[in-house]
Amino acid sequence: MNSLRILDTTLREGEQTPSVCFPGHVRTAIADELDRIGIDIIEAGHPVVTQEIRSSVSSIAQRGLNATIGAHARSLETDVDLALECGVGFLGVFYCVSDWRLNHLDRSLSSAIDRIAWVIDYAKNRRPNLVLRYTPEDTVRSPFSNAVSAAEAAVQAGADIISVADTTGHMIPGGERSMYDMVSRLREALSQRGCEPEIAVHCHNDRGLAVANALDGIRAGASIVDVTVLGLGERAGLTDLASLLAVLAADFGYGERWQLAQLPKLYRLVSRYAGIPIPANQPVTGSNAFSHCAGVHTQAALANPLHYQSLDPSLVGRSAEIALDHMSGLASVCHALESIEGRSDLELAQQVLVEVKRIGQSGRTVDLDELQLIVNSIELPEQSAPRGLGRTECASVSSTR
Repeated sequence: MNSLRILDTTLREGEQTPSVCFPGHVRTAIADELDRIGIDIIEAGHPVVTQEIRSSVSSIAQRGLNATIGAHARSLETDVDLALECGVGFLGVFYCVSDWRLNHLDRSLSSAIDRIAWVIDYAKNRRPNLVLRYTPEDTVRSPFSNAVSAAEAAVQAGADIISVADTTGHMIPGGERSMYDMVSRLREALSQRGCEPEIAVHCHNDRGLAVANALDGIRAGASIVDVTVLGLGERAGLTDLASLLAVLAADFGYGERWQLAQLPKLYRLVSRYAGIPIPANQPVTGSNAFSHCAGVHTQAALANPLHYQSLDPSLVGRSAEIALDHMSGLASVCHALESIEGRSDLELAQQVLVEVKRIGQSGRTVDLDELQLIVNSIELPEQSAPRGLGRTECASVSSTR
């Protein structure tokens, strides 16, 4: 698993999200942030789509980033030429080999394979050191024999990577159509034919299982995983970058591999220019991802965050937070008062809690600025003497709501 690489395709697949189109300077900024995090391959776009994308891919390829810069291409000479003119070091070509798609194109499997092999050979002859990936589009719903035959021909023509594309989010971990089984079978079948390419997985999120399927693929030996920021992409999108990296770092031994503290900055950047808010309940990057609300939860979390957290927020440059609303208990209010007042007065906390619950029932939370206003409105002028004098401190409170 040490050879695992992450391919971010926010600038290619991410722009296939309806209404998402990053201007050139933003595309460059996103690539720079991905590079700072330590992403291995940045798929910078499909150059044939627009002149602007082509210019951006070329510009990013010339920035001298640590990441390998890649481009996307159909199995056409013109697409390959435009991509290579951008100076990329990685090229992904695709061609679907499902029976129904071949019938729609009025093309036989053998002629499709000939086209795939030809375009790969063409690209490799033009640039021998090019890292080339072939994707049998909709791999997992294509007849397995078709996918194997196309992959074998691609490898023999010079492809370095075969991508298993779950183009429609069809796979289900632990079921009859699992990514683990698909990757395992493909690796074995290709090995029996004398082919040992790297295997990549490209998992769509139509069933909400993209991260789980990506992990399944890794377990089966895939060494490259496609991701996007915010899980952007066609329909329900792709494997979310932050969600996957956090699990790999926390649970798979990759804790020192990436600069995960940079993730919040990257997500704010992409969210702003994609025009798509980060969902509050988004794992890892959402505003509520490390927030505790209910009284029982907050009291336990204040004593030991692991009671109600399985991920350390500092892993991704964040910290745990206590939300104040109608679900809050005295423990939450005392903790918040300590942070703004430097003390935790039990009598004051009880009065504040009443107001916090009242506001919470209106459907919003109380932030620390508003908490200070509540405190100011409750305390009498004569209480401006030494704080806490003659009052009971919140040394230990129950989580009563």
